[in-house]
Amino acid sequence: MIVGVPKEIKRDEYRVAILPVGVEQLVEAGHRVLVEAGAGLGSGIPDHDYLRAGAELVAGPQDVFATADLVMKVKEPQSSEWPLIRSGQAIFTYFHFAASRELTEAMVATGATCVAYETLRDEHGRLPLLTPMSEVAGRMSIQEGAKYLERPQMGRG
Repeated sequence: MIVGVPKEIKRDEYRVAILPVGVEQLVEAGHRVLVEAGAGLGSGIPDHDYLRAGAELVAGPQDVFATADLVMKVKEPQSSEWPLIRSGQAIFTYFHFAASRELTEAMVATGATCVAYETLRDEHGRLPLLTPMSEVAGRMSIQEGAKYLERPQMGRG
């Protein structure tokens, strides 16, 4: 299987869908992994770490989507990526379909198999991919709120 990882293009999104150790595991299992150049930079992971793990660097998202059987992302595909998604392809990401009818309809029209991380449950009915992200978001919301209470942000001090 060919697994592809494009660079995230959603505003203020700096994460990457897979770490080099994950690439290494996929390559050892016999898969080919394509990573868009610069995909890990926002998370502090240089391209050479992916190369060392066995990934192939590709120039842009078109190369990832045109070749990969499975595309791994962090956030939902942006409208500029929709035309790149094709029938028979699998897309793994946080889709948040309930928040966007337009996205849902666009993905149905592609014919791709879309797996939303936020809906995956383990054998105990827990949400192992959504729960940790929600916990981080909850902690970050307190820090962000406190930031806006500071004087430079016109807060009370």
